[in-house]
Amino acid sequence: MKIDTIVWDLGGVLIDWNPGYVFTDSYFGSAEKKQFFFEHVCTHDWNENQDAGYPLAKATDELVAEFPDWGKAIRDFYGRWEEMLGGPIEGNVEIFRQLKQNASLKFYALTNWSAELFPIAMQRYDFLKWFDGILVSGAEKTRKPFPEIYELLINRFSIEPAQALFIDDNSRNIDAAQEFGFKAIHYLNVDQLNKELKAVDVL
Repeated sequence: MKIDTIVWDLGGVLIDWNPGYVFTDSYFGSAEKKQFFFEHVCTHDWNENQDAGYPLAKATDELVAEFPDWGKAIRDFYGRWEEMLGGPIEGNVEIFRQLKQNASLKFYALTNWSAELFPIAMQRYDFLKWFDGILVSGAEKTRKPFPEIYELLINRFSIEPAQALFIDDNSRNIDAAQEFGFKAIHYLNVDQLNKELKAVDVL
């Protein structure tokens, strides 16, 4: 079936987001302290809880209570969050621009992102206005790769998964999308994305 819909992930695919822009080795004084911070304090799982709608202030206060010696760094995680945002990933945004010239395609974004923070991205990145719809995990109180968010995406935007292409840099999110029948590209880099889009005849 011919592809009529493309679903984009945002962070790591169209938008450069990296806590390392704030939390450098020099921030902590050593690489070992930085490693401990991300493995045991502000972990990936902890951040994803906020992506699924948990309040930022509450999450921060609870973590400071648990790790009081790390209080400044914990508060900086969301307090300096805007500094973790880089620019657009230009090569991919240019691919998006080219795809937009195809009037037969619809474009949606499915992003794991705190609803409290997403308005900052909307103000900063004009290309977010190119989408026909955006589903933000924090606003829906769930996130990828949970099945509920894919069901929401399909139903809200009347997507036929067999005619849709799903682009994400996280393999578990790709696997979940394929369970619903989406064609998928596991994003690795700009050149690979360009080749795979041409291979499925949408670029």
